[in-house]
Amino acid sequence: MFVGFSASTGIVANSHYVFGWSFKMNGEAKSLSLSNPPTFVPTFSLPKRKDIALIIGASVSAAFVMIFAIAVALYLIQRIKKADVNEAWEVDIGPHPFSYQELKQATRGFKDTELLGFGGFGRVYKGTFPNSNTQVAVKRISHESNQGLREFESEIRSMSRLRHRNLVQLLGWCRRGGDLLLVYDFMPNGSLDKYIFDEPKIILSWEQRFNIIKGVSSGLLYLHEEWEQTVIHRDIKAGNVLLDSKLNGRLSDFGLAKLYEHGSNPITTKVVGTLGYLAPELTRTGKPTPSSDVFAFGALLLEVACGRRPIERKALPEELFVVDWVWERWRDGGILEVVDQRLSGQFDEMEVMLVLKLGLMCSNNAPGARPTMRQVMRYLDGEVGLPEVLAPPDEYDGNGVVGLVWNQNFILGGEKT
Repeated sequence: MFVGFSASTGIVANSHYVFGWSFKMNGEAKSLSLSNPPTFVPTFSLPKRKDIALIIGASVSAAFVMIFAIAVALYLIQRIKKADVNEAWEVDIGPHPFSYQELKQATRGFKDTELLGFGGFGRVYKGTFPNSNTQVAVKRISHESNQGLREFESEIRSMSRLRHRNLVQLLGWCRRGGDLLLVYDFMPNGSLDKYIFDEPKIILSWEQRFNIIKGVSSGLLYLHEEWEQTVIHRDIKAGNVLLDSKLNGRLSDFGLAKLYEHGSNPITTKVVGTLGYLAPELTRTGKPTPSSDVFAFGALLLEVACGRRPIERKALPEELFVVDWVWERWRDGGILEVVDQRLSGQFDEMEVMLVLKLGLMCSNNAPGARPTMRQVMRYLDGEVGLPEVLAPPDEYDGNGVVGLVWNQNFILGGEKT
C-alpha cells in the first residue's frame, strides 16, 4: 500500500500547500477540523538591493564586453582589407619600402594641387617626404579593372632591377586595398612633349634636343641589348620621355613593357601603343620586338626635330603624317624646311640632317630595313656614317602609313583620340 500526495495542472507549473493530513493504520483516521485550519502565510524572499545591483552590473558588463568584441572584430577586418598587400611576385622581387600613410602624407592626401599628369591607367602626383624634403613622383594606378593591376605588376617586374642614367628610377611601391602606388625619382622639368608641341613656354635649343635624343638612345640600347633580358618598352613617345634638372632625357612609363630572354622568339600578344608610333608589322604578327621599338623611336626623332606629332591633325593634308612629309622634303631637296621654326635657324645642319635621315631609316615599314639601337648609337656618336641612299618608308607593303593608322585592331594607350 502506498500513501502520498500528488497534484497536476497539466503543462503549467503550479504550487500547492498542504495544511494538514490524517492517517492511521487499521482504524479510522482522525478527523480534520476544516473550520479552523492552521495558519500559514507563504513567504517569498525578494532579492536584496545589493543583489539587484550586482545582477544589473553583470548584465551591463557582459553587454559592454560583447559590443567591444564586435568593434574589435570589425576594426581588424578593416585593417586586413586596408593593409599593405604582398603578392607572391612582390616577394620574389623584394620588399617595398613605402607605406600607404607615408605616400598619402607626401602627396597631401593625393590632392589635385599635387597632380603632375595622368594617362590611360592612372594619375601621377608630386610627393615630398617631410623629414628629408626628398621629392618623388607617385603614380596611382587605376584599380577599376584587371588592366590596371596588370600594368602595375608589369611595371614593377620590368623596372625594379633596371639601373641606367637615362631611365627614370623606380624607388618602390605599395598596395593597400584597391590602391596601387608606384614611387619614382621626381623629374622637375616634366615630359618632353610640353617643350616641343603646341606653344611651349620654354623653347629647347637644338643642342638640348640632340642631347636628349642621345640620352634616350642610350637608355633604349640598354633595354634591348645590355641588360640580362631583352626589354621591349612598347610605348616610346615624347610624353614618356621625362627631363631631369639638367634637361637630360629619361625613358619612363614601363606599364606596357615585355621581357624575354635574349635570342628567344617573342610571344604573340595584344597590340598596344599610341597612334603614329606603332610599327606596321605589329597588326600582322602581334609580336613586339626591338625593331618595333626602333620604329617608335624613329617617330620620336622626327617630332623632336620638326616640333610636330607623328600625326598632325591641324596640318595641311600633305603634311598630316610627319614621316611622309619629311620624306617628300628629303626627296625634293628641301629637307631643312621641316625643321622646327621655333629654333629660328639656330641649329647644327649636320646634326639636324643626321637626325632627320636616321628618323626616316627607323620609320621604314620593313623591319629588316631599320637599324638596331646599337647602330643608332654609332651613327649619333659619329663612329660610322649613314648610307647615302634611303629606302622609301612605305616600301614594306602597299598600305603605307595611312593603312596602319586607321587599322583599329589594336588597343590604344597614352594619347586620347
